[in-house]
Amino acid sequence: MAHLLTPGPAALAKLMIRMRLTLMRNSLGGDDAANLYTGVSVGLILAAGTIAVAVLWPAYLPLALAAWLSGWIFGPILIGGGNETLRPEYFAMLPATPRRTAAALLAGAFAGPAPAVNLIALLSLPVYGWRHGPAGVLIGLVAAVITLITMVMISRVVVALIGLFVRSRATAASVGVVAGTAIALCSNGWAPVAALGGDTAAWSHHLVRALPSGWGVAAIEAPWPLALAILAANAGLIALLLASWATLLSRRVVSAARGGVPPRRGAPRPFPTTGGARVSAAKELRAWWRDLVRIQLLGTAFSFALVFPFLLVPLDAWVVVPFTGLIAIVMAAASSANLYGADGTALWLTLMTPGAERADVRGRQLAWFLIVGPAAIALSLAGTLISGEPWAWPWVLGLLPALLGGGAGIIVLLAVTSLVPGTDPHKRGGNPLSTGADETAETSLAWLVLIALPSIALPTAGAILLNPWAGVASGVLTGALSAWGLGRIAYRRLENHGTELLNLMKHGPAPQAGKPTTADLPVVHRIGVTVCYLTAWLPLFPQGVVPMVMKIFGIADPGWFLALHLPPIWQWPTIIFMIALGLLMYGYAILIPMRLNSPS
Repeated sequence: MAHLLTPGPAALAKLMIRMRLTLMRNSLGGDDAANLYTGVSVGLILAAGTIAVAVLWPAYLPLALAAWLSGWIFGPILIGGGNETLRPEYFAMLPATPRRTAAALLAGAFAGPAPAVNLIALLSLPVYGWRHGPAGVLIGLVAAVITLITMVMISRVVVALIGLFVRSRATAASVGVVAGTAIALCSNGWAPVAALGGDTAAWSHHLVRALPSGWGVAAIEAPWPLALAILAANAGLIALLLASWATLLSRRVVSAARGGVPPRRGAPRPFPTTGGARVSAAKELRAWWRDLVRIQLLGTAFSFALVFPFLLVPLDAWVVVPFTGLIAIVMAAASSANLYGADGTALWLTLMTPGAERADVRGRQLAWFLIVGPAAIALSLAGTLISGEPWAWPWVLGLLPALLGGGAGIIVLLAVTSLVPGTDPHKRGGNPLSTGADETAETSLAWLVLIALPSIALPTAGAILLNPWAGVASGVLTGALSAWGLGRIAYRRLENHGTELLNLMKHGPAPQAGKPTTADLPVVHRIGVTVCYLTAWLPLFPQGVVPMVMKIFGIADPGWFLALHLPPIWQWPTIIFMIALGLLMYGYAILIPMRLNSPS
């Protein structure tokens, strides 16, 4: 009788599409809708840019399509295993074969804005095919559809692999290392290519076309028989990916009951658990040791800190290497800004213990310092020694305590003032790296830390400029005051508003009638705010702060810094302009939404 109750493949696929659209429609509201509209708008701009590349710079089209493929591959890794609206666990009892369920879930995966935007970008293939006549246009249209299916399938397989195999600390750390390395390559990956003196177009032609995203271009340029063979090979790859995905989904559903928590053995015991703060620190250390999400985030932070500076070494630019440990501190703090949200409703244990708020906050600070501090100190000392830059010692020794203390203070402050609700760790689905939290809100917290933590160290930087070794004492004082003062504010707020935080954790933010949201902004401003948040760091840091530091210390290598390529008379005005532009962009992104809360 089971086969009589099971819908056919087409009906099952249609059902998945309807479920996906219904869930997406019902979840849209307020800032979520604004984020969706803004993301679609930015995606359409990028899609139009891809089509422009096909028209104006056709040699770079495989590279542009590879960028879209990398988004599908690394996106699930960077956002904690991917945002799965339809989880395979929901359909474990469905009387259907794994391959049929996988095909239906694949159909549901296309019911969203991301594939539609990507399809528009892939219209660059028939546009490029116009150069080869009507046959090239036809092949380009077929290749666009096949390439889209391939990209989505690769993304689904990546998510399934993460959900199935990330069941240990080693695999979680490996995912973090891959994510951190990918972010570093996106930031400084140009440096090794420039050092090798390779032509980007030739590199694109010989290497990027070998990726599945470049097969469509190869098919357009090939003769008819070879073009059909390339398209057939791509279709075979899709079939192979579908079969692999079905197998992975079956194993994931069967093994989901194992959960994503490693065994308890080996939990760290750095000190006797006597005293309130030390008990909380011991508990927090065990959470860092056992929570795969935290392990993955630490792997991302430290791998980025290691890879980012050394990518510049082929250009003989050692200026960033001494600051490896400082970068690790900032990245680790950015990934730790939602400590209470990551713990779920376990906050009630603290609230039910009289006077435990102060000990809990101080214990979390101590645990974070014990995890990040020793590694950051070792990286800072090793990086400064390896680089052979003696001028860096005062900067490293002064900024290190300032950033460590500032990070320990700012993470607990944001954890109680900007909490993002997540799923309790023991209730997470088959994907152990998906916390169920709002990725947009968590990303905003990370960006806030990336801006606020270096700002805490600015007084120390000023003191170092005036007197290098006096700046070291200033850094120690700044770090101690930041850790103590911000921690005090955090536990006071936890004492006074702990019940509200627990309610937020359990039920999410309560709707407030009449309260304006970002969705109330005009579309132009919504797009502007998002674009400013995403790009303001480019003029502020790489084109402003970094060349300013290089000018101060007399580093002559211009690299990719615009100001250093200009005549000396224009260098400082350009640096000042870039810093001012970045600050103005951040100001626009912050102040425009604040107007919603001001009385009309």
